[in-house]
Amino acid sequence: MIRSMTAFASVERATAWGTLSAELRAVNHRYLEFSLRAPDDLRGLEPVIRERVAGKVQRGKVEMSLRLKSAASASARELRLDDELLDRLAQAATRQAGQFPNLHVNFTDLLAFPGVLEQNGPDPAGLHAEALAVIDATIDEFCAAREREGAKLAAVLREKLDGIETACANVRQWLPEIRAGLRARLEARFAELAPALDPGRLEQEFVLWLQKLDVDEELDRLTTHIGEARRVLGLKEAVGRRLDFLMQEFNREANTLGSKSVDSRTSQIAVELKVLIEQMREQVQNLE
Repeated sequence: MIRSMTAFASVERATAWGTLSAELRAVNHRYLEFSLRAPDDLRGLEPVIRERVAGKVQRGKVEMSLRLKSAASASARELRLDDELLDRLAQAATRQAGQFPNLHVNFTDLLAFPGVLEQNGPDPAGLHAEALAVIDATIDEFCAAREREGAKLAAVLREKLDGIETACANVRQWLPEIRAGLRARLEARFAELAPALDPGRLEQEFVLWLQKLDVDEELDRLTTHIGEARRVLGLKEAVGRRLDFLMQEFNREANTLGSKSVDSRTSQIAVELKVLIEQMREQVQNLE
């Protein structure tokens, strides 16, 4: 499936701890580069998230943002003191005052004593499970968006391939006429320069000219590249790099075709081919 490297997806879900939301966005990049922004309660999920993203995305600069908006922010982080435990600690300190007259206990030291201070926060295991469910849904939506955009890009690329194929067919159709015109021009030129030139020599020179200016090989290779590009567009894998390489091959043949041109029509076709190939190359840069 052809996939774009650029996409955006977001999912929001209400949970027992508040509203969990995830956003996933990506732009073009040569390789996969992942970054995460998340609250402290969810930072521990980063290795798992990274693995799940890498399992479905091969290329792109991918950024994920996680947010947790508490339904009751004041009570969600309510601090509770164990008054009974504090009383027992105070009594113990009073009993030991005679034995340790210089003993001073700060209130903050008491808060550090196990069990004195309790924080009513989210259950980590439950919160992580909910977060992973939201993350998985976001990744699925993100991949679906990539595929939808990829299908549009593939349609554009196929249209450009049709244009290249039509241009090649036109050149093939014109070749007999171009060769006949070239022969006529050469014969006229040789007649001016050497009226007594051996006809066999003229034929030999004409064949040499045709060999130098022959574009059948370039047209054949362009046709082969068109077929390969269409095949690659049908693969069920990331194809951006393959198509990028093919664009280089397309461009090489178009340049050669232009350099061998002896007719204004083929020169114009060479320019049109370069335009189509460049338009394809720009779109290919967006593919995974």
